[in-house]
Amino acid sequence: MVQLLIIYHSRTGGSQQMAESVFEAAKDECETRLVKADDAQPSDLMNADGYIFCAPENLAALSGQMKEFFDRCYYPALGQIEGRPYAQMICAGSDGENAVRQLARIATGWRLKEVQPAIIVNTNSQTEAEILAPKTIPEEDLAKCRDIGQALAAGLAMGVF
Repeated sequence: MVQLLIIYHSRTGGSQQMAESVFEAAKDECETRLVKADDAQPSDLMNADGYIFCAPENLAALSGQMKEFFDRCYYPALGQIEGRPYAQMICAGSDGENAVRQLARIATGWRLKEVQPAIIVNTNSQTEAEILAPKTIPEEDLAKCRDIGQALAAGLAMGVF
């Protein structure tokens, strides 16, 4: 059976809600694993057939924990996961575009194939209190996350990717 791996990092709960929505939508389509970035290993990447990466944007970049996952796993997986499909979701306080570009460059280095446009959920958090506060992602944004999860999982299961 094919496997979709969802790797996420969340500090205030927004990215976690997004990742859990993907997981719930994908788990009936194919084997699906939800793994925190801190716990993800290169073997997780090599054992999966496709990926969804979900992280917050911090200071106009990927969160440190998500970047650390990529730093730790990049070279062990290099040359071993080429051509596999991926999608990404960013929970941002403003625009999220730089985090998307940063993750896409890493995926390009791995020679992954982007199969869905990135989703950016903008929480419009601008003050210190808003940035550090627990997040509640609106249902309409979680629906977009579920759509990506279901589409990628179904595509894997049908052998489309």
